[in-house]
Amino acid sequence: MVNYSWPSEILGCGIVSSTGVEVTLARENLMRVSLGALLVLASLAAPPASWAQDAGTAPPFPPPGRLVDIGGWRLHLNCTGQASATQPTVILEAGIGDFSVEWSLVQPKVAQFARVCSYDRADDGWSDLGPRPRTLHQIVYELHTLLDKAGEPGPYVLVGHSYGGWLVRLYQMSYPSEVAGLVLVEAGADDPVRVLSDGVPRHASDLVTGKPIPPVKTAGPLREADIPPAALSQMQDAARRFGPRANEAPRDKLPAEAQRMRSWAYSQVKHWAQADNPVEPEELALLRAERTRSEHSLGELPLTVLTRGIPEEDGPDGKASEEQHRKDHAVIAAMSRKGKLIVATHSGHHVQLDEPDLVVSTIQEVLAAIRK
Repeated sequence: MVNYSWPSEILGCGIVSSTGVEVTLARENLMRVSLGALLVLASLAAPPASWAQDAGTAPPFPPPGRLVDIGGWRLHLNCTGQASATQPTVILEAGIGDFSVEWSLVQPKVAQFARVCSYDRADDGWSDLGPRPRTLHQIVYELHTLLDKAGEPGPYVLVGHSYGGWLVRLYQMSYPSEVAGLVLVEAGADDPVRVLSDGVPRHASDLVTGKPIPPVKTAGPLREADIPPAALSQMQDAARRFGPRANEAPRDKLPAEAQRMRSWAYSQVKHWAQADNPVEPEELALLRAERTRSEHSLGELPLTVLTRGIPEEDGPDGKASEEQHRKDHAVIAAMSRKGKLIVATHSGHHVQLDEPDLVVSTIQEVLAAIRK
């Protein structure tokens, strides 16, 4: 028996401004946030002994990596390049709504000089549905468990794009001895602006209620059959409507096979069930507290922040938002005495697609800094 606790209103959904995680989220993926918020579950009993992923259309081709069972659900991990005892492994963390194929222009080049792994978070790509709610802490636990069970030991250089920037920062907070360096690619600020259903912009810090962050779940992944019919219908509608838009610019720069996989993923119900996090403001408050606990909270940790050079917003308000966006990234870079801010002059939000060589060279420089 599955017990659901439905919020009285949509929690945590809304448009993320350029000072937050994803400008493109507002344009392309707003429905995902709203639908995901519908799936906040208070508790989830252990499911039958079967995979969480229900039968549906199969992916267009097999996963390039491995499917690793982390406790009743499988995550896809794709590691390439030669492991070295003298050099950290590079871990690539995608933005919201993205998965491993997003790194198709970066990973092959990094693999020429380092061990590098991309993966699909639960609910996306080749991975199975995972437990609810999808808190940042839950996702970080799952990545840590995935790497452990897959036999990919640290230390790591964590590379996080957009929403993935929050995740790699939380990973470093949770497992500091495993992290040798950070690369943040257009990473989300830790006090983003949200526009909720009432149309009033609010910072995440204004949305903190003090509710406890649920403990991570080590069992009990969601099954598609457990999704209530009304929510399932909306997710199916989203899959039909947005599937054809999976490869709009700049994703059209991805290789053909990556675009094919994105089209399939966007047509799956699980893709639209991944953003249910009712405690996101509380989790961001933890990131802010860590950042402000000292002038350089990361000490000497090698850190490079890549920020876009091509504005995502127009007009006077857009100009102010872009200026704040740059300031937010400068603040994040200052978390380390070795922090560096680099402007990707030819890139919008997806630097790994607009200037993949810049991301590759930045990773190479961080690895070199670690060796010194």
